[in-house]
Amino acid sequence: MNTIDFLVGKDQLARTELRETQEEALEDGQVRLCVDRFALTANNITYAAFGDAMNYWGFYPADAGWGRIPVWGFGTVVESRHAGVSVGEKFYGYYPMSSSVTLQPTRHSPEGFFDGAEHRAALHAVYNNYLRCSADLFYTPQTEDVQALLRPLFITSWLIDDFLADNDFFGGGVMLLSSASSKTAYGTAFQLAQRQGIEVVGLTSAANLEFCNSLGCYHRVLAYDQLDRVAADATCVYIDFAGNADLRRAIHTRFSNLKYSSSIGGTHVEQLGGAKDLPGPRATLFFAPAQIKKRSAEWGANILGQRLLSAWNGFVGKVCDPVSPWLVVEHHFGPDAVQATYAAVLSGHGNPRVGHILSLAPKEKGQTRI
Repeated sequence: MNTIDFLVGKDQLARTELRETQEEALEDGQVRLCVDRFALTANNITYAAFGDAMNYWGFYPADAGWGRIPVWGFGTVVESRHAGVSVGEKFYGYYPMSSSVTLQPTRHSPEGFFDGAEHRAALHAVYNNYLRCSADLFYTPQTEDVQALLRPLFITSWLIDDFLADNDFFGGGVMLLSSASSKTAYGTAFQLAQRQGIEVVGLTSAANLEFCNSLGCYHRVLAYDQLDRVAADATCVYIDFAGNADLRRAIHTRFSNLKYSSSIGGTHVEQLGGAKDLPGPRATLFFAPAQIKKRSAEWGANILGQRLLSAWNGFVGKVCDPVSPWLVVEHHFGPDAVQATYAAVLSGHGNPRVGHILSLAPKEKGQTRI
């Protein structure tokens, strides 16, 4: 059997290649999964943009100069040489943009396993964990697409909100969220809007103002050229999902009482830049696994999981509202469709209400669920 890998140029993300290779025979302890479906969002573009700096390329190495972008989705075991993992089992986790993947289960439990491949040993465990769908409290077959699209993003959103609240919002009264139409940003806004005593302000392009306002989770939504509508002496916290260097400098320069500046992502790939020599506080990268580790130690894994699940259920109920859904899912099958969808997401000009679910396999009967 052959596998198809979707590769991108590490130094030029618009350069892509579809490469077909012969699958190697499994070794003892390994399993092979068919990557059934995965989500592609601006978050994955962030993985690529920060691939070297945060070692996202390290999860699924490729030939020199090329990278395989990690994505969240579902895979089914098609071959197993591990006694604890059976053919036909389905797992949620962190996959490459490929038609199949070989993993080496370790720390096996009824809930799932961790990939024990040597090259992943130093990488964060959150990304190495594969959850058995039959034992996963988050999982329902009807919400597979929403889970692939929003579950990892919402967990990040929840952790950002928790981190800010844990630090008393650094004394800020106004939370400024860039790239307000992005899924991680509006998940964060959904959580922040439930807090008392702060104002949640979404910053977005003029084209996305209507969408962001329709969500109802921002107290105000402003275009990027409307920063003057927030008082220059307001106590602010900047939560940066865009990574736009010019916007970051404009915010640091305008707001004399900027209390904290948190860098989350890089949806504005063409405007990414450094954060040196900025007025005000140092722009600090937010790393979600660190907050997970902190809360796991303080609360225990069970309580943390229960709180996340409760928040997730509330969020999904809003996102999937049958009257006015925040998200509409589009499916794309086959290598050419994956390549075209990636180009559209990379451009940053897609419909923010649309979520893309991809598969490198061709469309088959039964794969029509929206």
